[in-house]
Amino acid sequence: MPQSNIRHYLKHGMLPQLRVLEASARLGSFARAADELHLAPPTVSVQIKKLSETLGFPLFEQVGKRLYLTDAGQRVYAGCVEVFRALSNIEETLTQMRGLESGHLRLAATSSAKFFAPRLLGAFIQRHHGIETSLQIHNRSGLVERLRNNEDDLYMFGAPPEQQEVVVQAIVSNPLVVFARSDHPLARERNIAFARLATEPFLMREAGSGARAFILGLFEQHGLTPKIRMELNTNEAIRESILAGLGVSILSRYTFGLEPEQTQLVCLDVEGFPLESQWYFVYPAGKQLSIAARAFMDFARAEAKGLASLNGIVGRPH
Repeated sequence: MPQSNIRHYLKHGMLPQLRVLEASARLGSFARAADELHLAPPTVSVQIKKLSETLGFPLFEQVGKRLYLTDAGQRVYAGCVEVFRALSNIEETLTQMRGLESGHLRLAATSSAKFFAPRLLGAFIQRHHGIETSLQIHNRSGLVERLRNNEDDLYMFGAPPEQQEVVVQAIVSNPLVVFARSDHPLARERNIAFARLATEPFLMREAGSGARAFILGLFEQHGLTPKIRMELNTNEAIRESILAGLGVSILSRYTFGLEPEQTQLVCLDVEGFPLESQWYFVYPAGKQLSIAARAFMDFARAEAKGLASLNGIVGRPH
């Protein structure tokens, strides 16, 4: 907003001077204004004099014992009332935000949290109906790009990015398991060697996915290479491919939510699994989080574990 024509209004002390003008005009007396504002009468007179000098117009005239606004004073008074009303509205809005009666929360989450993030956000909204929320779901590369551009308030990662200066806070355990169809030959075996798993046709996420990078690193740690049968760009496509008997995959235990068809899936009992990992809240270093974002982080730390356990999400699928 151009400010060259209002520079003199932005001088130090202008707001207290306007407060004195408003009280004096409303009460019709410098003495009454001084009494209401708990100021000495000479202080009120000095404030009005300074304001008049700043604006270049006399603001009051006294006829008999009565104090009257000049034409310029009436115009300043009208503007003053509008300024104070605007400030009052700002304070009311901020008060509502402090009480979480209003505000905005923009959350972006990794695709493996597609089912859990809405549940967490929904539970938060039930407590704070006035908060407006939005949720974006992306693979890792898309999420990193949004983080880089500071497009959201909070970002939910399975593995925080290392390339950027960010603040990271753990939310809840995010165990990784090996999914297969319930009639898979390994479904009834126990303590399956990882080398045996490596001989199975593997369903892999696309390039740029955090899950893909993690899985390739895991196989590399074992000195093995996965037998990739198919690359797919969504977890839903991997689910359908598993159900079609096309292979196995390593995914977050929470990936598939609570849909009925998941009774056709099992977690294979592979050595070292489930792999312990976390979901994290991430935001750029130096970012000033909104009150709603901080409240959501506090809520998630307190409630996420219980929400994850709700209706049997945590644990071994049937």
